[in-house]
Amino acid sequence: MNKTMSLEISLEALIAGDRAEFARLVDAYSSPIYRLGFRMLGTPQDAEDVLQNTFLNVLTHLSTFEGRSSLSTWLYRIAANEALMLIRKKKPEINMDDSQAGENDEDLLPTQFADWSALPEDELLSGEGKKALDAAIETLPESMRLVFLLRDVEGLSIKETADALNLTETNVKTRLLRARMLLREQLSTYYGERIAREERQ
Repeated sequence: MNKTMSLEISLEALIAGDRAEFARLVDAYSSPIYRLGFRMLGTPQDAEDVLQNTFLNVLTHLSTFEGRSSLSTWLYRIAANEALMLIRKKKPEINMDDSQAGENDEDLLPTQFADWSALPEDELLSGEGKKALDAAIETLPESMRLVFLLRDVEGLSIKETADALNLTETNVKTRLLRARMLLREQLSTYYGERIAREERQ
């Protein structure tokens, strides 16, 4: 989806100051950028700030875009930076660099696994299931959450995610693995408790 959108947007027209083309860009990417901002910061106002600042930066720096990455990756890079700056401003005590954390494989192993096969497939996509997933995502450290959102929610490739966050692909894969394992542990706990309740009924 991201690649298709970027192909439909004319970079030449944008750089030339075509307002209609810029409006198309805003229309195409407002929802995913707002969603990223909301998932990272948790409030509509902060998400709006990320959205507005992202497109202001795009408008200001379009002439410097060299096309080394796709237009969509560049947009996500700006949005991610805006989200991280807001997080640092609101929570300066947070350490955004977890590159040294949890290097041992044992740190990646969840403490329990529920048998999800006992649940119907659509149960994982139910309203309650989505709420559980959203709540679990919110507990991820910010640096892992950003990688997870770009790769698994917005659908960027490993390379695109690495380019957007100025990380190595290895670093992205490591953070993504940790994020997925932490989410699996949280959801295993949730569904494990739920299955146990249903079995007692």
